[in-house]
Amino acid sequence: MTAQTAGRITDHVAAEDIALQDVLDALVDPVRRSIVRQLADSDRGIPCGAFDISVTRSTSTHHFKVLRRAGIIRQRYEGTVKLNTLRRADLDRAFPGLLDTIIDAARREAEG
Repeated sequence: MTAQTAGRITDHVAAEDIALQDVLDALVDPVRRSIVRQLADSDRGIPCGAFDISVTRSTSTHHFKVLRRAGIIRQRYEGTVKLNTLRRADLDRAFPGLLDTIIDAARREAEG
């Protein structure tokens, strides 16, 4: 179960604690790379159910949790909807160029 306080998700890793190994481990999965690509292509938060991924709801919940705990995404509730955003600034500061490289690779994967 996600740690929450009054609708707020509280288990986000602090920006200074984002670890390269955790980021790389999270991004090894093609579904998670697809989620990151879709977030990079959006100018706003995306609800969990609005992603174009072909996995069950429980599996998608797992993927979002892995991305959140690695410090790649931030999740927040807006009413009853959980919105996802990419932590681009934090990742770019910690690992310059890494996120752009991953997103470019994910775009190529999506093009087939």
